[in-house]
Amino acid sequence: MSKKIIFVLIILVAGFLAFLYYRGTFFSKEILKLEILGPDSVKAGEEVQYTVKYKNNGNFVLQDPKLIFELPDNSLTEDSKTRIEQNLKDIYPGNEEIIQFWGRPLGKEGDLKVAKAALSYIPKNITARYESNTTFTTKIDTVPITLEFDLPSKAEKGKEIAYSLNYFSNIDYPLENLSIKIDSINGFSFQSSDPSSLDKSEWKLQTLNKAQGGRINVKGTITADTGSHLTFGATLGMRQDGGFVELKKVNADLEVIEPLLFISQQINGASNYVASPGEKLHYEIFLRNIGTSPFDNLFVMSRIDGSALDLSTLQSEDGQARPNDNLIVWDSKQVSGLAHLSPQQETKVDFYVTLKSSWTPSDADKNSLLLKNRVNVSDISQEFDTKVNTKLEILQKVDMDSPGNYTIAWQVKNYFNDAKNVKVRLVLPQGAVLTGQISPENQSSNFSMDNTSREVIWSVGSLAAGTGVTNSGPQLSFQVSSLPGASIGPATVLGEDQSTGASVRGNAIVQ
Repeated sequence: MSKKIIFVLIILVAGFLAFLYYRGTFFSKEILKLEILGPDSVKAGEEVQYTVKYKNNGNFVLQDPKLIFELPDNSLTEDSKTRIEQNLKDIYPGNEEIIQFWGRPLGKEGDLKVAKAALSYIPKNITARYESNTTFTTKIDTVPITLEFDLPSKAEKGKEIAYSLNYFSNIDYPLENLSIKIDSINGFSFQSSDPSSLDKSEWKLQTLNKAQGGRINVKGTITADTGSHLTFGATLGMRQDGGFVELKKVNADLEVIEPLLFISQQINGASNYVASPGEKLHYEIFLRNIGTSPFDNLFVMSRIDGSALDLSTLQSEDGQARPNDNLIVWDSKQVSGLAHLSPQQETKVDFYVTLKSSWTPSDADKNSLLLKNRVNVSDISQEFDTKVNTKLEILQKVDMDSPGNYTIAWQVKNYFNDAKNVKVRLVLPQGAVLTGQISPENQSSNFSMDNTSREVIWSVGSLAAGTGVTNSGPQLSFQVSSLPGASIGPATVLGEDQSTGASVRGNAIVQ
């Protein structure tokens, strides 16, 4: 073969390869124009319309086109799909088409959310598949969710404080799988929260619709040194695909200051008093100046709350009682000790209020019946909780069956807290004898009598809060044979309150 022929063959092969290369580059970069149209900025959770636009600028039919569109990470959709694949019709030269997709990007303020599109195709008369790619970026400029601390700016070392974290959604779409995380912080000892959290750091929320919100209440003690600045932080986000998508974050600062005024409280002479229904309570609020400078013209305000309170009985000799507002206020004109309180000096104010004897307990009362007293003095506040015992009650009815024979019927009620070791006691008169008739029979094993003391005991056991008040309580009846003229006195019911730990006693209401 001559050199000339070889040279021609080399030229032909090189030209063919160059043609293939040129054609591949031409198809992949210039023939198909692919772009995504959408808003440059959005609110988090706002519905966004993405328009995928494509056009065949070449002279070849693009066959078997396939489009893959991916919504930005953590987007919400009606069917939960964020990656959509579509087979398209052949794209002829000059054809221009659009396809629209919808989603709701989620993220925190300032996040850049990227949508992606890829369109692959096979040019007619060519076996290779080519692909064009493009992206579009949208910025989340606002997040229509409120997350804020209700936290004092200053607190004393060693003081117990209560703060709230309020949340609210104005996103026009239900948010599911939400959680709030509150950062742990050195210098603050977590004690309790409402609602409670198993790990003391994350609270799972119910589905949050537009214009809905809630609150997390936290109690704890300031343990940081005086002069410290504590930063409380919280994040609201959504659990999605095994991760946590942050939507809103908030911080609040608190300065730890030197204790200045120590506020304490006693009820009926005790600092840890447990109240009982129907009882008159004498509140004494003590103020001690533990700082180095005096206080002048102090103003004291006490707000009491609790369903057990009979506010019509609220009174104070030296203060102004305002039952309609649950308030008692004192100033230096009424209480001389408030005019000037020197370092290490103590003064006090007091008031009286009576608890209701009985009322139908609400679900909120059961096992959590508390009296709250929040005392505010010169921007210093202290809240005191006082537990209230349950009320045990027994209804007693005595019927004469025949001369000398009586049936005694009992029904037990337990109002507010769960109780255990509940017993009913009754001393029978001399000459009274049990006939052995007891109803219901399954209670006979819980019924006994001491012949020496003549005391009859019915061991009721444990009673849930509200038993006999909001439903039918345990009942027992038994028969006695008594000498003519003997009177049967009222029974007594006793038990242990499982919330307060105190012994509770109630007398029978004879019907």
